[in-house]
Amino acid sequence: MLDVDGDGVFKFSARLPAGDYEAKVALNENWDVNFGQGGAQSGANIPFSVPASDGPRDSEVFFAWDAQTHVLQVSLVDAQGDLRAARAHWLSADVLAWNPASLPAGARVFLHADADAGLRLMLNGVEGGETIELTRDDAGLPAALRSAYPHLQGLSAFRLPTLDQATLSTLLKTQLAVSVLDADGHLLDASGVQIPGVLDDRFAFAGELGAVYSDDGINLRLWAPTAQSVRLLMFDSSDPSSEPVETRDLQENIASGVWQVNGPRAWDRRYYLFEVSVFAPSTGKIEVNRVTDPYSLSLAADSVRSQFVDLDADDLKPRGWDHLHKPAFTAPEDMALYELHVRDFSISDASVPAAERGTFRAFTRRDSNGMRHLARLARAGISHIHLLPSFDFATVPEKRADQAQPAGDLASYASDGEQQQAAITAVKDRDGFNWGYDPFHYTVPEGSYATDPDGSARIVEFREMVQALNRAGLRVVMDVVYNHTTAAGQNDRSVLDKVVPGYYHRLN
Repeated sequence: MLDVDGDGVFKFSARLPAGDYEAKVALNENWDVNFGQGGAQSGANIPFSVPASDGPRDSEVFFAWDAQTHVLQVSLVDAQGDLRAARAHWLSADVLAWNPASLPAGARVFLHADADAGLRLMLNGVEGGETIELTRDDAGLPAALRSAYPHLQGLSAFRLPTLDQATLSTLLKTQLAVSVLDADGHLLDASGVQIPGVLDDRFAFAGELGAVYSDDGINLRLWAPTAQSVRLLMFDSSDPSSEPVETRDLQENIASGVWQVNGPRAWDRRYYLFEVSVFAPSTGKIEVNRVTDPYSLSLAADSVRSQFVDLDADDLKPRGWDHLHKPAFTAPEDMALYELHVRDFSISDASVPAAERGTFRAFTRRDSNGMRHLARLARAGISHIHLLPSFDFATVPEKRADQAQPAGDLASYASDGEQQQAAITAVKDRDGFNWGYDPFHYTVPEGSYATDPDGSARIVEFREMVQALNRAGLRVVMDVVYNHTTAAGQNDRSVLDKVVPGYYHRLN
C-alpha cells in the first residue's frame, strides 16, 4: 500500500473474483504489528464480499488504511479528491464555487470544518469535525461574483445556509474541506477550500493597523480573522535568544477580524512579536506562529522582531523635518525621473566616510561626489529621484560585519573573463547587494542601508536622506512592490501567510 499524496492514508487496489474474503493490515512485511477490525492492533480479520462483475474483468476492490486511526476501509468505489488541494473557493458568506469531478443526479455536497485540523479523507467521505450540507444553485455564480472573480466564472455555485457573523467567524478558524457523495453515500470528490473571497466579503477592514499611538497609550491591532488566538510577546532586547518580559492576550472583534490590545506609552521602543494560533493549509495543522507585525514601522536587525515606535517622536525627526519645504512641482506631466539604488549610489564613493557608504546617510554629505552630481541634475531639470526598493527586504544580512565580500581584486581580472562572476556568485546569498524586490516588511526602511540596523536609526536616516534630496531641489518617489512577498507558508521569512494563511496568495 502506498501513501502517494502524503495525507496519511495508504491505498491499494486489486481485481478479485466474486466471493467472500477477509483482510487486515500488517506492517514491515511481517505479522508482528498488524491491525484488524476497528483499527485494533492484532484485531480480528475484516470480512468483505466481492460481487460478480458486469463486464469481462473481475471487480476492482479499493483498500484504504488510515495510519492515524489504523482503520482499514474496503470499497468497490475509489476514494477521489485531495484535501491538500484547494479547488473550491468560498467567495461570499453564502456562496461557494467548485467544480467537483462528478456531480450526478442525487449527489449531495457538504462543507466540513474541524477546529483541530483532524479532517480525514476516507472511502465513505470526509471524516471529522462538523458538516454543513450545501445546495447547488443552478443559476451559477451571481453576476457580482462573476465580475469580481472572472477566472472562476465557469465553476458551479453552491449555497450555504444563512450564517450569523459569530458562526461564520468560528468556521473560518478551522480546517475546511468540501465533498460530494453519490446517492449511495460513496465519495466522488473532495477538496480543500480557499477563503480570500469570504474574508473580503465579511471581514474587510479599512482602519489603521499596527501600533496606533494616542495621548492615552498604544493600541496594537492585527487583522487575523482566521486566528484562533493571538498573544503579544514583549522583549526588552532585540537579541533573538532573549525571552519575553511580558505577554498579553489580544481580543478579537468578530465583525472585522481585528485583534487588539491596549497598553501604556511605556511600551514605546520595546521589541515585540505576535504569537498566532491558526490553521495553516501548507501543513494541514494548527500552527502556533511567532511572527513579526506585518504593519511594523521599526525592526530589530535582520527583522527578527518588531519595535514600537511613534513616528511623531521628536528624536525620530531630523532638525527642521516638520517645516521641510518640498521643491516646487505643479504638473505630473512635467516629472523627470532619475532612478537610483540606495547602496550603489555611494558604496564606492571615496568622498563619503567609509561607515556611511551604501547607506541613507550618504545623501546628507552635500559635498560628496554623488550629491554634487545630483545637484547638477536638479539644475538641469530632473525633478524627482525614484528610489529602487528601500523598504525592508529579506535577503541581505543587515549588519555590515555579517556581509560576505567577493574574494580577490575584481578590477584586476580581464574584462571578458569569468573570474568576476564566479567570485560574486560564491557570495551572492550573503553579500550586501540586492535589488530589493523581495519585501519582508513594507513600511520599514531597509536596515542594511542604515548605519545601525538595530532599531529606529533607520527611520531617522531615511528622513535625513529625503530631507537632503529635497534641499538639493529633488522630490522623492519610491518603488514599492506590494504584489511581491519573499516567502509563504511556514518559511522563516514568511510574515503575512503566518498571520492569515491562504489569504494573500492566489493558488493554482
